[in-house]
Amino acid sequence: HYPHVALTARLLFWAALAFALVMATLPQPPDLIAATDKVQHMLAFGVLTLLLTVGYQRLAVFRIAIAMALFGALIEIIQLLIPELGRTADLADWFADMAAVAGVLWLAGPIRWKLVEA
Repeated sequence: HYPHVALTARLLFWAALAFALVMATLPQPPDLIAATDKVQHMLAFGVLTLLLTVGYQRLAVFRIAIAMALFGALIEIIQLLIPELGRTADLADWFADMAAVAGVLWLAGPIRWKLVEA
């Protein structure tokens, strides 16, 4: 096992999750990278999924996918229900999130199994 890798990934996951939620609910979030909105969504959810996958190595892949889907939906619902944020809920954002989740889970699968078996 690589307990230090898992612990570091867990800590980074929770910090990144909080950061993503804050950025998603700021009325005027800063542009931290020069990329389109959908690319930013994919980067955020790709990183979150990778950290969750490595940090919680024994968590079933479908549970990771469900957790990330619910988090992405939560963000869009918050943006929809709180007009004072000046943000717009967009189903295409959620699809971009899920594309990143699926891609990371597919690519990280072999790496994840090596970590679990070690």
